Amino acid sequence: MKIRAAVLNAMGASTPYRTSQPLTIEELDLDLPGPGEVLVRIKAAGLCHSDLSVINGDRPRPLPMALGHEAAGIVEEVGPGIHDLVRGDHVVCVFVPSCGHCGPCAEGRPALCEPGAAVNGAGTLLSGANRLHRADGTTVLHHLGISGFADYATVSRHSLVKIDPELPLEEAALFGCAVLTGVGAVVNTARVQAGASVAVIGLGGVGLCSLLGAVAAGAREIVAIDLADDKLAFAQELGATATFNAKDPDCAEQVRSATKGGVEYAFELAGSVRALELAYRITRRGGTTVSGGLPPPTATMPLPAVNLVAEERTLKGSYIGTAVPSRDIPRFIQLYQRGRLPVDKLMTGTLALSDINQGFDRLHDGTAIRQVVKL
Repeated sequence: MKIRAAVLNAMGASTPYRTSQPLTIEELDLDLPGPGEVLVRIKAAGLCHSDLSVINGDRPRPLPMALGHEAAGIVEEVGPGIHDLVRGDHVVCVFVPSCGHCGPCAEGRPALCEPGAAVNGAGTLLSGANRLHRADGTTVLHHLGISGFADYATVSRHSLVKIDPELPLEEAALFGCAVLTGVGAVVNTARVQAGASVAVIGLGGVGLCSLLGAVAAGAREIVAIDLADDKLAFAQELGATATFNAKDPDCAEQVRSATKGGVEYAFELAGSVRALELAYRITRRGGTTVSGGLPPPTATMPLPAVNLVAEERTLKGSYIGTAVPSRDIPRFIQLYQRGRLPVDKLMTGTLALSDINQGFDRLHDGTAIRQVVKL
């Protein structure tokens, strides 16, 4: 079938993207689903820094590739062997498919699925198949098994979670990445308990979801840190008890002073080594520093190793919020529907697929938190 999709043909385009046009809207041929696959009519797809990091080359991917990984839609057709989804079901896409059989999956850690990671790096579906092609037969690769900046997507059943059809799909899309990653880092990776002290560094969509997760978990003290004063003000509206601008050279000392030695849990969601170093510095003795921001693969951080022992520190990574998507997405949606996770407040606006490059300008400039392409 013929679809429209936003395709990246080269990384590293100059800004503004509205001029350089790194994403081109192309007509592609999409194969119908094979065994274990589902055809989804995409209704909404969020613009995320993980997409931007492919566009700017921070996280290299094979090309050409149809981008978009934070998406929600409606099941149009199911392939052979699928009996738990039917046409008309509403689904959220998950950007790491989980095979269910590898070591991490068997341990209940599907976010670390080994075959899922391998096919994501190769740009295929979990089966190893490619379902996107140009008219001349050229293969266009899948972004994280989804390629959600498109009218339709053929994806693995293992990349989908069925959801409550009452939830608007432009809101549902956020649960596939921003909410799953940000809230999951708090409740799954760190297991923040009521009464704890928390800091969140990097107030993009994922960082603000972590802040909302800390509020929902009952943290008594929530410190928000960013480079932008408007985001710090917004964080206070969402429940931050204190804010600090990371541009201040004394930021770490100010936070440690205000929190009487540092916070119990510090979350780095900026994708920056400097942010991770700051997070480590403001973590108290015996505390936990969690990094979920995905800096470029070449980034490294010097670590005062003696602190790990002498202060009994913990430094942890968090990928997709250490989530079990089939469990976490429905329960996070229920918290949202009960008013406990007001993630709709993070939506900056919606846009057409044809305006996607301008949307990435706003994301790059920091003038938008979560924009959603409506299809």
